[in-house]
Amino acid sequence: MRRDPLVELTAGNVWIMLSTALVLLMTPALGLFYGGMTRAKAALNMIMMSFVSAGIVGVVWVLWGYSMSGGDGIMGLFGNPFSSFGLTNLAGTDLIKAGYSATFAMLTVALISGAIADRAKFTAWAIFVPLWITAVYCPLAFMVWGGGLMSQGGAVTAVFGQVIDFAGGTVVEVSSGVAALVLALIVGKRHGFGKDPGHRPHNVPFIMLGAGLLWFGWFGFNAGAATTAEQAGLIWINTLVAPAAALLSWLVTEKVRHGHPTSLGAASGAVAGLVAITPSCADISPLAAVGLGLVAGFSCAMFVELKYKFGFDDSLDVVGVHLGAGLVGTLALGFIALPVDGVGGGLFYGGGVQQLIAQTVAVLITLGLSGLMTAVIGIAIHKTIGFRVSHEDEVAGVDVSEHAETAYEFGSLAHSHFHPLHQHVQATAAHAAPVPSAPVQPEAVQAEAVQAAAPAAEELEKVGA
Repeated sequence: MRRDPLVELTAGNVWIMLSTALVLLMTPALGLFYGGMTRAKAALNMIMMSFVSAGIVGVVWVLWGYSMSGGDGIMGLFGNPFSSFGLTNLAGTDLIKAGYSATFAMLTVALISGAIADRAKFTAWAIFVPLWITAVYCPLAFMVWGGGLMSQGGAVTAVFGQVIDFAGGTVVEVSSGVAALVLALIVGKRHGFGKDPGHRPHNVPFIMLGAGLLWFGWFGFNAGAATTAEQAGLIWINTLVAPAAALLSWLVTEKVRHGHPTSLGAASGAVAGLVAITPSCADISPLAAVGLGLVAGFSCAMFVELKYKFGFDDSLDVVGVHLGAGLVGTLALGFIALPVDGVGGGLFYGGGVQQLIAQTVAVLITLGLSGLMTAVIGIAIHKTIGFRVSHEDEVAGVDVSEHAETAYEFGSLAHSHFHPLHQHVQATAAHAAPVPSAPVQPEAVQAEAVQAAAPAAEELEKVGA
């Protein structure tokens, strides 16, 4: 039966539009994931950093971002920002692709925000986002996917071989991971880093929900660019099993090292597996995806502890998970990439070291470009308007200082009279105060109640109500 090309094209466009919606969901999902990992008084700021990234990048992408990531090339480094300025010369399928690529850029820069949680000025972050997208993300996207140095036929490819990065191991994960490290060093450590138990995640259900939504959206992230049903099927199953294996691997590592598998570990392990499978989702077997997930889960569970050893405050483990798993997934292709029509492939398939060399060169270029440009942008902002809030604002919470809002309307966060221990105080007062047999003055009743409730009130004061 003859297939109508128009029907196939329409079906493909519908799939890309659906995938675009899935990937768009990943940015607010990241906000939930990160928001749950912060202190209660910084949760809204963390979520807002993801939301404003989506807003800014959406506008930048229409104006010049899409052109820079895939327009007419300039020295193989980036596209001409004016080739499709405002997308006025695009229509139909090209517009759909522009929307799909925009959601990748939104998520990538939002990932970086987790490294500077609890202490960054919102205005400084809003300035950082368009500068980083322009100077780092767009050039990398052009180099790898848009016809640049690391694309098929590019200068790097001609010398070192074809780089494999189907969905963004270098462009998204390694670039955001090294940027997170550089920015964390520029902004500096949180007060009490490594010592204050108050820096522990305040809402683990938020973390689990965010991770689940990220996993859901990642099917569009990886499979949205599939060109055949066979390729889509391979990507789909790999995106399912790699994070599953990484989740289990992380939990086992936690159990062996610390005695307890944690909810945060399960969520982080799943994300590590998703990061690792991103560059290789269309180029390895399902069995290899399981192995990659196991390695990524164990490796990243170890990587996240490096911040304590080396003393850099990667608040929400962006470096450990995204840089760590991004490196693992990108370099692993040098070993487990499937041959194409019996040619090439990784070392385990007899393909030689060529693929590993190509992947290594791509990683080095990404590390150099993202690290250098992030340092330039970050230092410039830090030395002018300042990237960090004051000590007083950090202690009080950046939700109030940066947004005049709080995530929760109880306790000292909202300056209300509710706190879980208040109920205990009131109950103690009610049961301890004697019921008078004769009328007494209201002041006497109040004094007796306060005296009876004193122990509970002291306990309330200790927890900082």
